[in-house]
Amino acid sequence: MKFKITLECFGNYRTLPINYQYPLSAAIYKIIDQADKEYAEFLHREGYGKGYKFFSFSDLKAKFRIHGDRMILQFPIVSFFINFHLPEASQHFIKGLFQFRKISIADKNSKVDFEVKNIEALENPLKTAKPNEIIEANFKPQSPIVCGIKNDKKNYAFLEPGEEQFNESLIYNWRQKIEANYDVETADNALLISEIYFYGNNAARSRLITIKAGTPAKTKIRGFLNFKLRLRAEKRFVEILQNCGAGLYNAQGMGFLQPINTNAL
Repeated sequence: MKFKITLECFGNYRTLPINYQYPLSAAIYKIIDQADKEYAEFLHREGYGKGYKFFSFSDLKAKFRIHGDRMILQFPIVSFFINFHLPEASQHFIKGLFQFRKISIADKNSKVDFEVKNIEALENPLKTAKPNEIIEANFKPQSPIVCGIKNDKKNYAFLEPGEEQFNESLIYNWRQKIEANYDVETADNALLISEIYFYGNNAARSRLITIKAGTPAKTKIRGFLNFKLRLRAEKRFVEILQNCGAGLYNAQGMGFLQPINTNAL
């Protein structure tokens, strides 16, 4: 379930941290947590069950200029896309959670206060296929996809698209998401195919992001943009990746997928 959220900043201060992903994630979690009891009761009443906090969101769409580690907004309106792995029937409830909310994006050095001016539900491009139908769908990341393998120190060695292990890591993580939404057997038996394509001769573009910047818990992660993914799987499994995001750190704004086209097989 995909939404476009439009924000308008109030006040004269328009300087965002360039590593805004974690603060934005925290603001989204705060909105969900404030409505958590009512949200959980709604889901229980409708019989939806697991996974209601699975979400992913895109980079901010805004006019800005970079100054050091800051983004200076040139216009008070910004927007982003957010996907929730929930049935369409919960659309109005989700819209109600975000409507007219205040969102602050801040770190120790900058803070911008926004109000949600609009939340628009967008059509699911996979809706015509049946849940168990094998489909092929093309996506491009609208935020960096992070894939990695943990080393002996339990830290991630980040991988680049084109490396064989990048695709293996992506599919492994995809199975984990299926297991979390279904069960181990379903995840183990799922047919999952992922292929990577680049734009002509252009290489994937790397981005280094700092999570929890300016704190003792800060973590640097590396993700990649500027390539396409072709996925082949049952519709219900493709939807999990579309809604929950590809790779790691999805709730921190990584791995948001924008569909290009879809074909039933």
